[in-house]
Amino acid sequence: MSELSFEQMLEGSVKTIRNGEIVQGTVIDVKEDEIILNIGYKADGIITKSEYSNDATVVLADVVHPGETMEAKVLKVNDGEGQVILTYKRLAAEKGNKRLEEAFENQEVLKAPVTQVLDGGLCVNVEEARVFIPASLVSDTYEKDLSKYADQEIEFIITEFNPRRRRIIGNRKQLLLAEKAEKQKELMERIHVGDTVEGVVKNVTDFGAFIDLGGADGLLHISEMSWGRVENPKKVFNVGDQVRVLIKEINGDKIALSLKFPEENPWLCAAENFAVGNVVYGRVARMTDFGAFIELAPGVDALLHVSQISKEHVAKPSDVLSIGQEIEAKVVDFNGDDKKISLSMKALQMAAQADEEGYAEEE
Repeated sequence: MSELSFEQMLEGSVKTIRNGEIVQGTVIDVKEDEIILNIGYKADGIITKSEYSNDATVVLADVVHPGETMEAKVLKVNDGEGQVILTYKRLAAEKGNKRLEEAFENQEVLKAPVTQVLDGGLCVNVEEARVFIPASLVSDTYEKDLSKYADQEIEFIITEFNPRRRRIIGNRKQLLLAEKAEKQKELMERIHVGDTVEGVVKNVTDFGAFIDLGGADGLLHISEMSWGRVENPKKVFNVGDQVRVLIKEINGDKIALSLKFPEENPWLCAAENFAVGNVVYGRVARMTDFGAFIELAPGVDALLHVSQISKEHVAKPSDVLSIGQEIEAKVVDFNGDDKKISLSMKALQMAAQADEEGYAEEE
């Protein structure tokens, strides 16, 4: 029997490895672009920076230190120079894919940082496994600019899992909709018609404002913004304004709001303030061919008939009056049930004329 050479005995004393095998080693050295491991083989294992992580900015010396143990996967037993080429990121990605598969099957909520913002969506990494969240599944509302999500940690679920086609799809929208539905349910159980609640202006349109009540939006129609007249909601409210509103009506998931609080109804004291015979001051709010409507207080308009504008003949109100003009008149009729008040400037003029004539006679 021939004696074994030293090289043969050395080869017999070390393990054999194959491409694709998972090995464990001890970090011997960490350089700028590679990690060197003792894997118990006749040659050391090398993990290049690109095979450690997809993050090009990572500093190997900050995350790996000599003496630590690491698991890696064999890419090449011999790279032509006697070195064993290993990969850490691909093994981590395989483990990550396994983790994602379990999350997909269990519909588990995952949380991970956004690693890349694309025109079509976001990329997140779960244990080095890449998940793509399309723009349409990022939020429950359309968002043109996704840059605000860069480096943020977000929650999502996996709704499509096909690693062979490199198609692993995350969905954040579904979570937001479920959370919104739960908040809406809680809100609808809590509020009642007649309640006063706090809200935030979410959107303003020509016909009203949508108020976020913390679980659902309510509509504050232009006609409910004031006891007075509102011409343009955009001149009254801005997005983000805090408002205190009254729940006027609840119809299914639709909530109608109002700022016309009953205790502030100007007609409550109108009978006293605008009694027949009282002299009042008001502003011309609008005009028709038969007269002008005078705003005496927010929510209280009175009719000044064309025949009561002057003791002289007036063909149409616009001949002598203008919108916004302040006038003085006498209340000649008050109907609280129908909320109708009639005024007369003519009556004041006639009274003033009578006083002048009486004064002249006394002289």
